[in-house]
Amino acid sequence: MRKILIATDGSPEAREAVRYGLELAVEDEAAVTLLQVIPPTDWTKLEYGALIRPEELRLRRGFALAEAEQLGAEHGVSVTSDVVAGIPADEIVTYADSIDADLIVIGSRGRGAVASALLGSVSRAVVQHARRPVLVLRGMRLGVAKPLATV
Repeated sequence: MRKILIATDGSPEAREAVRYGLELAVEDEAAVTLLQVIPPTDWTKLEYGALIRPEELRLRRGFALAEAEQLGAEHGVSVTSDVVAGIPADEIVTYADSIDADLIVIGSRGRGAVASALLGSVSRAVVQHARRPVLVLRGMRLGVAKPLATV
């Protein structure tokens, strides 16, 4: 494995996915790209033609990537990071393709089938649409992340 894409939003589940992905990178001597996707706001409330500008993306690049970058440095892993705006699952899949990632690592809140159906599930959508392997980790209440699925 040469390249790992780790998606993070700063949630506890995403943090566990970052840690796990970095450990994989250390074992395989892989480069890591950290990706934060800024989801669109409620499009019905935006004025016609309103977009998130590149300057705003840099300003919104916050604690999720900073913390993940720090973990990467602590693990001695070559880390690059990026922030994009859009629908999270779509952006993660597209970004993984654009960098030719060997693996996508993403966390899951483990809401269950009903909540995921009503609220949507980024990890489920990434698994459905990705054209490369996806490792989904569900954060455990005991603080230990376990792989949920690898596709």
